[in-house]
Amino acid sequence: MPKTRAHVFVAGKVQGVYFRQNTMQTAKQHGLAGWVRNLDDGRVEAVIEGDEDSVRNVVGWCHQGPSASKVDAVDVKYESYTGEFSDFTITG
Repeated sequence: MPKTRAHVFVAGKVQGVYFRQNTMQTAKQHGLAGWVRNLDDGRVEAVIEGDEDSVRNVVGWCHQGPSASKVDAVDVKYESYTGEFSDFTITG
């Protein structure tokens, strides 16, 4: 299975609603690695790596997020897989 990396920015009501925690859990359920963090401008940023289908599934989940969130926009850039991560973590 081909591997890929997605760099994702999620805007809307995405802080204070367990978006990072749920992103981490969803990524781990799909066997993915990377990180997620809050940004000072109110967005959430994530880097997600692994099997292409699984990465696309988690990016799709980011368009909805947890039930308390309200996602207004998702900006995704697909990049080359690096394999630099061994786990998925919350970094900030």
